[in-house]
Amino acid sequence: QVQLVESGGGSVEAGGSLRLSCTASVYTITSVCMGWFRQVLGHERVGVATIFNVYSGATITAYADSVKYRFTISYANINKTAYLQMNSLKPEDTAIYYCAARRAYCSGAPSPNGYDYWGQGTQVTVSS
Repeated sequence: QVQLVESGGGSVEAGGSLRLSCTASVYTITSVCMGWFRQVLGHERVGVATIFNVYSGATITAYADSVKYRFTISYANINKTAYLQMNSLKPEDTAIYYCAARRAYCSGAPSPNGYDYWGQGTQVTVSS
């Protein structure tokens, strides 16, 4: 069983930045896909960004069009943590953000389907 612990949510004004962290209780996050997803009350959970850590150290990242060029997903294998740097935040980015992981390849437009492990979620609120 993999546990994911998220942190870094909060409230910020439009145009501001936040960084979310997701630490996994695994030996390594190489060859593991980790992703960030968000959900607004009453709406479906949608993909934000994913990262697949190739054994060689390279990464494959993917972003939803709505966050491309504003958000950056990265990871640090040494502390088994994936990050989501969110810049130029907009009120429409307000949501609960969830971290997820699976031991399988991922690429293309992020989708919440097929993930085995989920974090508890962290609230991000962007005011205008």
